[in-house]
Amino acid sequence: MSYALTTTIDRPFDAAVQATRDALADQGFGILTEIDLASTLKTKIDADIAPQVILGACRPPLAYTAIQAEPSIGLLLPCNVVVRAIDEQRTTVEAMDPELMVTLTGNDELTPVAADARDRLTKALASLGDTTTS
Repeated sequence: MSYALTTTIDRPFDAAVQATRDALADQGFGILTEIDLASTLKTKIDADIAPQVILGACRPPLAYTAIQAEPSIGLLLPCNVVVRAIDEQRTTVEAMDPELMVTLTGNDELTPVAADARDRLTKALASLGDTTTS
């Protein structure tokens, strides 16, 4: 089982980040956190990587239902979505596959939550005008 939903799009990094935010919002997700990984690594250990951000996406009704079924599920929330530059014009957008919640916890009550989240994330990624999706 792959652990990521992935698409590669023909957009520069900054445009891809904004398009990803918009696509997630269209599917009912808000962004709780944003980590500029490239900036953080440069500041902390003077390492250079391609532009990359981690967006912590959350859809409160799904989070609430998941917490009711599995009180410790917060360890796997929010849904991380990574936007990573490949080059000047191409960007990869990846989201952790929510079905991992069921696999990792063994709690089948999370199946409908994971399916809903996966469907919404898949639609968000597809709306970006993908060139390759897995």
